[in-house]
Amino acid sequence: MKNFGLKSVTTSLIALAVSASGALAADLTMNVGFGAPEESLYGRFGKIFEAKAEEYTGGSIDVKLRCCNQISSEDEAFKAMQLGTVDGFFITGNNVSPHWPLMDVTVLPYVFQNGEHLQRVVDGPVGDFMKQKLQADTSVHLLSFGPALYRDFYNSVRPVNTMADMQGLKIRVPKNEVMLATFAAFGANPVPLAWSETPTALQTGTVDGGDNGTSFIKDMKFYEFEPHLVILEHFVAMAPLFASDAFMKKLSDEQREQIQRAATDAGIEMRAQVLTETEEVRTWLANEGGMKMTRPDLTDFITAAKTVQDEFAAKRGADFVDLVQQIQAAAE
Repeated sequence: MKNFGLKSVTTSLIALAVSASGALAADLTMNVGFGAPEESLYGRFGKIFEAKAEEYTGGSIDVKLRCCNQISSEDEAFKAMQLGTVDGFFITGNNVSPHWPLMDVTVLPYVFQNGEHLQRVVDGPVGDFMKQKLQADTSVHLLSFGPALYRDFYNSVRPVNTMADMQGLKIRVPKNEVMLATFAAFGANPVPLAWSETPTALQTGTVDGGDNGTSFIKDMKFYEFEPHLVILEHFVAMAPLFASDAFMKKLSDEQREQIQRAATDAGIEMRAQVLTETEEVRTWLANEGGMKMTRPDLTDFITAAKTVQDEFAAKRGADFVDLVQQIQAAAE
């Protein structure tokens, strides 16, 4: 009888141990959504994050990527994370602004003067301040700012080596007040046009040029009728990764640190990939595409852009002004 009792106790202890280890191993799933296809920038960023999160947590968190608006649309995802119905989501920076207006600082011209300045901001004290402020204001966690996507300028009239060369150029600009004010400050004549009208306007000479993401210039074959490519990097878009407070509260302190580290490292890796790919497309446009590429001195452009930054910051109030000044100071 004693042996039977000992055997029963031993069996029970083993069962409890197996149960406990099972609860620790991949017992928590993090569903991370995005609106674009799996092979998109968001999907690629997500796969890097997924691999690092599962590595750093030892498999205790299973990241599931949900593309193509499966769990939410990008417009609704931020609110869903506030409600705790979505674990995580990649949201384009400008689509966060309706929920947290301070995110609009990232769409100001030359708010990041170059890649080094951007890195100092997003990976440094200012980036930490933004993450903490957003979480305090909305409850949502900003895990990583993600890669930086620059807009390149092109035109059909002349090469641009200084800001003076922008004078009088008719430039197609989206119907966005910051973008319109920026090209006016550069000395150009901004023409607000819907995207649907833009390709025809460029081909017919109704406008002299415009700006788009580098890959988009290639994909749209603008090199066939816009001979001058100008590397201005005046606007940058981001693809941040967010997580709900409800999900983060399910994690241990160690797991939260591991998830944050995975997001940070994934963002840095993806940023490097995008930068390399951008330069490869620029080289293609200048060689196979036949465009004449210039890299003007940006000093005058940055000075002009600061007037736009200050003008729009003043309209947004003290918190916005303070954040813009923090970012400007990080460039010095």
